[in-house]
This record gives sequence, C-alpha cells and structure tokens, in this order.
Amino acid sequence: MKRPLLPLVALFCLCVPFLTLAQQTAVDFFESGIGKSKSNDFTGALQAFSMAITMNPENAPSYYNRGLVKANLKDHRGAILDYDRAIEINPKDAMAYLSRGVSKSKQDDHRAALLDFSRSIELNPDEPQAYYNRGISRNKIEQYRGALADFSKAIELDPANVLVYYARGITKQKLDDFSGSLPDFTKVIELTPKRSQAFAGRGISKTELNDFTGAIADLNKAIELSPEDSEAHFYRAYAKGKLEDYKGALADYDRSIALKNDNYKAYYGRGFCRGKLGDQKGAALDFSQAIEMNNTNNDTKVVYVGRITHPILDNLRNKVEERNRIGVLSPERSEAYFSRGVSKNKQGDQKGAIIDLNKSIELNPTYAEAYFTRGLIKSAQGDQRGAITDCNNAIKLNPRYSEAFYVRGLIRHSLGDENGGCLDLSKAGELGYTPAYKAISDVCN
Repeated sequence: MKRPLLPLVALFCLCVPFLTLAQQTAVDFFESGIGKSKSNDFTGALQAFSMAITMNPENAPSYYNRGLVKANLKDHRGAILDYDRAIEINPKDAMAYLSRGVSKSKQDDHRAALLDFSRSIELNPDEPQAYYNRGISRNKIEQYRGALADFSKAIELDPANVLVYYARGITKQKLDDFSGSLPDFTKVIELTPKRSQAFAGRGISKTELNDFTGAIADLNKAIELSPEDSEAHFYRAYAKGKLEDYKGALADYDRSIALKNDNYKAYYGRGFCRGKLGDQKGAALDFSQAIEMNNTNNDTKVVYVGRITHPILDNLRNKVEERNRIGVLSPERSEAYFSRGVSKNKQGDQKGAIIDLNKSIELNPTYAEAYFTRGLIKSAQGDQRGAITDCNNAIKLNPRYSEAFYVRGLIRHSLGDENGGCLDLSKAGELGYTPAYKAISDVCN
C-alpha cells in the first residue's frame, strides 16, 4: 500500500527553516545581534554574534560587540578575551580599548585599565568617556591630580555630564580643595535635583569649611532623599555637635551606627555627645569601642608657700574647663583616648584618666589639650611640678593657650614663685581668659 504523499505546502514549510538558515550570512547574524542587544536580549545577542564569528572569524566588530554583550551579562573576563581579539584584528579601534578598560576596572585591575584608557585617548582624543573612565581609575590608585585633569577635560568635551562633575567634586575633596568642590556639587544639584549624593558631598565639604549650618541644610536634604545613607547621618551628627546640639547629634550618631556599625569615628562622636550630656559611663563605653575597633604617678612633695594655698588652688583650678571640643578623629585615635580620659576623670577615676591621657600623648605628642588636661589632673592629685611640666608643654605647642598660662600661674604662685605666677596670670588675661584678672586682683597686689 502506498503511503500518502505530504501536501506540497507542508513539504515546503519543512524545508524553509533549513533553507533560511543556510542562506543567512555573517552579516545577517551580526545585524540580528545588534538588534537583540538594543532590546536587551543579551543571551540572544550572544548567540547571534557567536554565529557571526563562526561564519567570519576575522571580523573585529563581531568580537567587540560580543564583548559588550558579555560585559552586560557581567562576564568581564570573557568580554576581555573578545576585546583582545578585536584589538588583535584592528589595533586602531579606540572603543575596543575603552571597553576593555571598563571590564578590567570592573575586576579592580585599575592599572591595566589605565593603560587601555590612555591608548583609547591616543586614538580618539575627543571622546569624553575615555577621560572620565581614566579619571576614575586614577582615583582608585590615588593619582588624584591626574584624575582631576581627566575630569576637567571630560567636562570641557561634554559639559552636561552630571557624573563627571560629581567625580571631580569628590576628587577635589581628596585633595582637600573643599571650596573648589562646592561648585561641582552645586552643578550636579542644578542638573539633577534629586541626586542625594550631591547634597551629601556638598554638605561634607561645608562641614570641612566650618559652615556647619549650611552643611546641616544640605545633609538634611541628602537624608530626605536617601534615609539609609550612614555617612550623611555621621556628618550631620558631627556638624550638630560643632553647634553644640548634642541631643540632635546623638540621634544621628545612633542612626549612623545602626546603618554601619564599623565606623569607629561614629562611636567616638557619640561618646563625646554622651559625655557632654552627662552620660559618662556610656561615653567611656563608646570611646573604648572607638579605640578598640580595628586596633589595636608622681609622688613629688610640694610645699605651698604663697597666698594660694592648696584648698584655694583646688578651688580656682577646678573652675577651669578642659578644652574638650569634638574634632576629626585621626587614624591613631588619640582623640578618643583623650575624651575617654576626660570622662573617666569626671567619674572620679583619676588613675584611669591619666593612663588614657598618657596614651593619647604617646600617639600624638603635639596634642596640647591632652597635656593641659593631664596637668589639671596631676595638680588635683598634688603633683604640682608634674602639672607645671604639662602646662609648659601645652604652652610650647600652643603659645596662645590662655587657660594653660592661667593654671600654670596659679600653681607657680602657690609654690612661692609669686612673680612668675602673676606674669602667667597676666598673660592669660592678655590672651582673653578674663578670670585671670580676678586672681590677679586677689593675689598679685
């Protein structure tokens, strides 16, 4: 029995796919890959470019575009291999160097990326993206001045690129050019008013420039736009502390630590605020955290022979406040030891306070406030000669340290050096410490 023949139309349909596939050229697959890339069908694009390469393995654009697709699929190692081949076939393709540099930077190979961006610029000196990317890589390896030059060139070529203004502002901050960074952040805000990072960046620069009110306004906006920004909370807390809004600062430090609990500077700042608000125990805990995170007595006999007896000295000296104002916490954490020492002293732990102040001075031998505060405590312990030595060091480091002159004057007078003591009190008054004049009236005339 004869089997029925397939209808002619059906037979034709079965043959069409094979015929069509056979008739497609490398160009067809390449164009298909471009179309699929534009529609974000990167998997389909990858297959299309691979077919184009199979049919024509010497076509550099196929390798280049497949590299772009792989990069969009986060396969930067594979992308680099395709860019390598594209460059091998066509060593004058500036975009291939640029794209290879991007993939290398995604793998944190910034020095190799830098070479690719530089080659891309040599081949096409008018491409702003190459300067921008080279600036980013230079930033990553701390070549900040080179990065600044690259960002400026990118802006010259493309004045509307918001990302470059922001990157240049950040680079200026790294070069301590906080004033220069302000126009860049302002430009970003003008072009994109909802970009929280620009408000945060400008707020940080204003903080460094001691414009704490302006800083808080910018940081308020940054936090409104991005409530989870730990750094913005930290700097707003710092600015509030500078304005003596310790309760407001405390809330921001709490939030900053909740969002990022490994910022030792935030613990230091919170400890400082707690101390100012009378929570010395909490302050000491925070200072300890700041110190430990990622880190690592004189019995000289004294005879009081002047009119300033021991009780009078204690009374006058104890009215002097140590200079404990929040500042930037340095990498060695000397400020945290200092502040913890102040808190311990307020809790009556003079021995612990001296230990912390010793460590603070060891870490920062130019810390005038630490010498002065240690001198106050030594004087309270009866070690007046040790106290004088500390006051001497404080004055040597800061010749306008009026409180140090005042306390040294009191102590010298109490030890019988009436002339030297009164001269010190006079100097303290001259420098603006007005209580010195009351002491002068009482004991120097």
